[in-house]
Amino acid sequence: MDARRFGGAARTEVGAIDQTPRGSFVSGPLLTRDAALFTDLYELTMAASYLREGMSGDATFSLFVRKLPRGRGFLVAAGLEDVLEYLGSFRFSDAALDYLRSLGRFEPAFLEVLRGLSFTGSVRAVPEGTVLFADEPLLEVTAPIMEAQLVETAVMNFAHLQTVLASKAARVVLAAGGRPVVDFGLRRTHGIDAGMKAARCAYIAGAAMSSNVLAGLAYGIPPSGTMAHSYVSAFPNEIDAFRAFARAFPASATLLIDTYDTVAAAHKAVTVAREMEARGARLSGVRLDSGDIVVLAKEVRRVLDAAGLGYVKIFVSGGLDEDEVARLLGAGAPIDAFGVGTRMD
Repeated sequence: MDARRFGGAARTEVGAIDQTPRGSFVSGPLLTRDAALFTDLYELTMAASYLREGMSGDATFSLFVRKLPRGRGFLVAAGLEDVLEYLGSFRFSDAALDYLRSLGRFEPAFLEVLRGLSFTGSVRAVPEGTVLFADEPLLEVTAPIMEAQLVETAVMNFAHLQTVLASKAARVVLAAGGRPVVDFGLRRTHGIDAGMKAARCAYIAGAAMSSNVLAGLAYGIPPSGTMAHSYVSAFPNEIDAFRAFARAFPASATLLIDTYDTVAAAHKAVTVAREMEARGARLSGVRLDSGDIVVLAKEVRRVLDAAGLGYVKIFVSGGLDEDEVARLLGAGAPIDAFGVGTRMD
């Protein structure tokens, strides 16, 4: 593979396949100044036609679902904050207008109207976190018809994705039956923007914490994290990894015990917990991320309780969703908290 700089972007050749980007662009977050172009082309063509026909009256657009997804009895509203931020800053920049002009589709009079356009309408919406059912509007936008048409795509995008994320998270939280749920989805989401939205929506829906540190800074969501299998594997012995982590984080150590032999690691966790007690600290928990969770959680709980460590929590992660959480608890697995990421959508 040969990667070279080409026109401000990377040109990559894999065998005989030319993957040169079609145009000059830099991949990254959408530039706020050009967010008015975050729309489908037909919104612009309809708006141009409205102007040409002298149609300037108010229109109301209602956003709702006609049918709930299969197996889901409700939705949880989210995305309103992004909608309001977008509408409040809705403008066509000079760069955006230059691009539209280059398409050769739009009359100069229309582009001049866009130059001075801002959103002058109003929004009625339910608060984020509200439970919704079919045919109940999540929000309504009322504005001069051209404005209402131009913002339709972005409003739907912001509300749709985040409502999906919040609704899924709410189902997981309900299945957990009051046990803490931690958002572990960052590495599975599609880029920074989606990762931030997923953490925020999970928190709106009742998740207790998130692994996303930036979401902690931006939204005040308590951050949560333990350790990875790579950390355990980096030490000569598993117990060395446990001891090192306990020394570094005596007030919040949760040990990942399924890298090798889960039950054997539980006994090592007991040893580390007793060493921590001798130093005036307490092991917070152990985490299971693979295997037969029902069987392993019961055996690990037995090992911990037999050692007088009833205060040590069992934290479970690994491919969980609301159905799996309900199954584990229904089978009597003694789980205290869940980390959900891969299937939090």
